[in-house]
Amino acid sequence: MNPETTAVHAGREDCTALGVHVPPLDQSSTYPLPSVDAGGAAYERMATGGRPEAGDSLVYQRLWNPNVDRFERALASLEHADEGVAFASGMAAITACLVATVAAGRSHVVAIRPLYGGTDHLLATGLLGTSVTWATADEVAGAIRPDTGLVVVETPANPSLDLVDLRAVVAAAGDVPVLVDNTFATPILQQPLQLGATLSVHSATKFLGGHGDLLGGIVATNAEWAVRLRQVRALTGGLMAPTSAYQFHRGLQTLPMRVRAQQETAQVVAAWLDRQYGVARVAYPGLPGGDPQGLVGTQMAGPGSVLAIVLEGGYAAAAAFAESCRLITHAVSLGGVDTLIQHAAALTHRPVAPEARPNAGLLRLSIGLEHPADLIEDLDQALRAARAAADVTRAPADLRELATSAP
Repeated sequence: MNPETTAVHAGREDCTALGVHVPPLDQSSTYPLPSVDAGGAAYERMATGGRPEAGDSLVYQRLWNPNVDRFERALASLEHADEGVAFASGMAAITACLVATVAAGRSHVVAIRPLYGGTDHLLATGLLGTSVTWATADEVAGAIRPDTGLVVVETPANPSLDLVDLRAVVAAAGDVPVLVDNTFATPILQQPLQLGATLSVHSATKFLGGHGDLLGGIVATNAEWAVRLRQVRALTGGLMAPTSAYQFHRGLQTLPMRVRAQQETAQVVAAWLDRQYGVARVAYPGLPGGDPQGLVGTQMAGPGSVLAIVLEGGYAAAAAFAESCRLITHAVSLGGVDTLIQHAAALTHRPVAPEARPNAGLLRLSIGLEHPADLIEDLDQALRAARAAADVTRAPADLRELATSAP
């Protein structure tokens, strides 16, 4: 089926048999047990990463929830994956992948920067027992070691919007599983497993939820990895809440339309910004030169709706720009129905090593569903404020170095 149809119907296949039009919401924290032996067998199946069998008690919500299962099956259908495994947040999903890798006896990770700041920070600290080799896409093959358990990549990259050729990375990784953060693209524009990746991770908080009112993460993967991830989830308690899963599942119904409408507006806004005095560079795959490898149309179905701008004037100009927006909300996150702007180096990428931190003049924009003319009007007045502030050097002391730390 086409993604529009899949998004509406996936995970709802049994509604007619249940006699309902929309899935019911099951918030039970515990479930009756038919017998001691049957309850114990069901518990063991789910605590070790398996799925409940017909007639099983679900035992306890930490092990299984029907609404979470529905959302997982729906997202897996959109990703063309065997299964999905949902978590309480995107970082919980990333953490589970790393824990499962370490548990399998391979603690080394090869990671391609830039990544989301939280992922970068988690890898850099080695908090979960991992070690990391930072590499470019061309360096992946040479960075692989006998103890390498995962190659981690994000494309489009956060916040630079760089595109990475996933087929090339998968080929370079060989037998090592490749994890792709697919948050920016969504399964509407990119399906990493179709390109050879093993794990496609989403911060569901972003586009999948789409309204800025949910927190969650999900991994689309094969059946073997799904068992491993469910075991980590059951033992660590990272299950997504039933009400969140219910809303995420509902949000998928409009995902294709939202993604395409936001992308259309992003193209207009990016083209306008690219012509403005005071904007040094616009990073957006839909602009000429923004996709040097030609991956839009081959790997991705479109350029998406997130873009980055680098302002002349560095930190002072960027701070003035973000703080002067009136319609656009100055806030972290992305993928919602309203447009957001953030200074990546000072916020989500603050913990990243200085040599890999985003340019001090870079701002990330996540385009929502507003009319492009209204967004451009707000951006125009914010840009005037940024130009006026370009010679201001009153950055906070702990951020002064950002003004000269550029990639």
